[in-house]
Amino acid sequence: MPAEPAVKRTIAFFDGQNLFYAAKHAFGYSWPNYDPLKLARAVCVAQGWQLDRVCFYTGLPSPQDNALWNHFWTAKLAHMGRVGIQTFSRHLRYRNQTVLLPDGGTTTVLVGNEKGVDVRLALDIVGAARDNACDVALVFSQDQDLSEVADEVRAISIQQDRWIKLACAFPVSPTCTNTRGINKTDWIKIDRRTYDACLDPRDYRPKGGKIHRPEARRDGEGP
Repeated sequence: MPAEPAVKRTIAFFDGQNLFYAAKHAFGYSWPNYDPLKLARAVCVAQGWQLDRVCFYTGLPSPQDNALWNHFWTAKLAHMGRVGIQTFSRHLRYRNQTVLLPDGGTTTVLVGNEKGVDVRLALDIVGAARDNACDVALVFSQDQDLSEVADEVRAISIQQDRWIKLACAFPVSPTCTNTRGINKTDWIKIDRRTYDACLDPRDYRPKGGKIHRPEARRDGEGP
């Protein structure tokens, strides 16, 4: 078995929308108010890992589709870039979706879906493991599609005869219905106290803008 390194180089990978919905369900927050750098540092300090890099991934609406949320994410991503976070974003693609109403009827709503964001996230995790850029890939997400990434990372570990860990961190509370991390990874649960210590105090909304829940969601994800 490969020797466990004394210093565990860590890259944090944030699935921005998945983390938002998890925090919404766990803590009731209605907008993405987390600071990725603070959260990554807090988890790494608690685990005794060395944080080397933070990468952030999200979909965002075009200005024509939703000017407020485009402004919010554009400003938040710009700030992340200024503090050294690597960001990846793509515009949402919209489709009509039929939803069931409480009275048994149905209605059609326009839903924005992220396309290509999760693929880029998965490729970057595998690439970091393959290139020996980290010992720990710390993923802030509960997306079970990434369990296939865990298989790839494990195969790379065997090929390179090298110790590699894939961990996922996610918010939890007594109100959570989803308390599972990504299969085949180490689970790190983020409680309210830890999350609240890592809030972003900046307001990225345009003046006069009101925050409602983001429209971004992947197929099968979100409230």
